[in-house]
Amino acid sequence: MEKKRIFIVEDEVSICKELVALLQGEGYEADYLKTFDHTVEDIAAYGADLVLLDINLPGGSGEMVLRELRKVSEVPVIMVTSKTGEADELISMSYGADDYVTKPYHPMLLLLRIQAVLRRTSAQTVSSGGNTIQYRDCKVNFDRGDITSLGENGCKVSLTKNEMIIFKLLLEHVDTIVSRDQIMTVLWDNEEYLNDNALTVNISRLRTKLSELGFEDVIETKKKMGYMLLG
Repeated sequence: MEKKRIFIVEDEVSICKELVALLQGEGYEADYLKTFDHTVEDIAAYGADLVLLDINLPGGSGEMVLRELRKVSEVPVIMVTSKTGEADELISMSYGADDYVTKPYHPMLLLLRIQAVLRRTSAQTVSSGGNTIQYRDCKVNFDRGDITSLGENGCKVSLTKNEMIIFKLLLEHVDTIVSRDQIMTVLWDNEEYLNDNALTVNISRLRTKLSELGFEDVIETKKKMGYMLLG
């Protein structure tokens, strides 16, 4: 099996070397960023399966790097920080982080977080056709707008255009909170103009259709923040 590649973006070289040794000892390929002149370009060029991104970097913040990285790459990112404020976590997640670890962390905790993110993102691998992905034991076809169970019953549900746009966005950020504003923005970008009440109705209908496939309560409502699809 091909080794997963992990790229470390951290300005303390001693920490980088410790992480490289830890990750290589667990069977990963690992390296770290040597200079910060072209941070985003160098991260994208490495071709990592996952990035460990420190929130405090020379000349800027990891959050800003993440925001720019998301314009060119969907590589999974775990933010690493010494801060403990909820605001930092929410900002990182809103910019597209897949998880968040606070220093000082136990090495085993970090390894478990890495395993969880890699497992989650691997389950969303896009098929060669580019328009179908697998979620749990179902196949999601974006072109046809349907979800088919791969189990014995072969149950299928059809989604409306709005429901599919919402579900696709949640899939792209599985196990991460997606705000109502993010959903509304994506809908408007697709020329689907929903008001706040209509969004609530669409979320409810999507939940109902997913329950028909046996997925009860996989979309969680996060009060005053948004929604999260469980992986």
